Amino acid sequence: MPLQKCKYHLYLVAFVSPKEFEYHAPAELQEAFSLLKEHGDNAKILAGGQSLIPLLKSRIFSVPHLVDIGRIRGLKNVVENGSEIRIGALVTISDLEANNEIRTRFQAISDAAGLIGDPLVRNRGTIGGNISHGDPSNDMPAAMVALKARFKLSSQQGERIVDAGEFFIDTLQTDVREGEILTEIIVPEPRNRSGSAYMKLKKTAGDFCVAGVAVSVSLDQHGGLSGLNVAITAAGPRVIEVKGLEEKVTGKKLNEELSAIISTEVVNASEPAEDFYGTVEYKRKVIGLLTGDCLELAVERAKEGAKR
Repeated sequence: MPLQKCKYHLYLVAFVSPKEFEYHAPAELQEAFSLLKEHGDNAKILAGGQSLIPLLKSRIFSVPHLVDIGRIRGLKNVVENGSEIRIGALVTISDLEANNEIRTRFQAISDAAGLIGDPLVRNRGTIGGNISHGDPSNDMPAAMVALKARFKLSSQQGERIVDAGEFFIDTLQTDVREGEILTEIIVPEPRNRSGSAYMKLKKTAGDFCVAGVAVSVSLDQHGGLSGLNVAITAAGPRVIEVKGLEEKVTGKKLNEELSAIISTEVVNASEPAEDFYGTVEYKRKVIGLLTGDCLELAVERAKEGAKR
């Protein structure tokens, strides 16, 4: 069979049938928790399946028990209460893309949703699956980190909240503990005069991205930056949060010089590796250009928001 080099320096053979597994479709969270407790490491959660199923079919990954949470009620709602928006883990990517509230005030999420895969993937894929898979090439993690989101993890023992910036540990490794399920994404309401954006470069539709950048900004009443968060996709073993930017830009208006300074900081924080998608030098160049474009768009959106 022909071999194709993929992003993580693995070699994928043409898709074959997955190894045999037992399929479970719980209707309630407690039933899902019980299954996870019973089967432990031999069980894996399935949400939309757009990341997991290809791994199973290629036999890169196998598991004796698959727990499909797609039928569980209460995990498909988007609720806004004035101080934050709460997104159920089973909300599909296409629903996020179509949500006017998210498009208006949480633009980086809407941007990322529109750039994920293709319409078929977006119709099946879920925000919870995209996040909890822990793939550094997935788009939602960077948007979540830039927007200072928090994740609710539920289990038989109760619930705990984890900051997005602390959630992603390594490639395909997150802070989800044994028996836990990501059930809700909590994004704080943006401050006045705030805007965000997400951009990425990919070679073909539905392909892994070469690199991506998420930016969230806030402006003061004079148009200077009062807040800045940046996160990078596909630039290391996990999503990268660029720290220490805010104190360097506070009170300054975005111009070509400041944009170049910020872009340099972002590039220096990146950890790209050479692979099928490009050299390290090429990826750093892409990250710098995307950062400048994202900054400009986020600031423009913040100014537009201040007029509303």
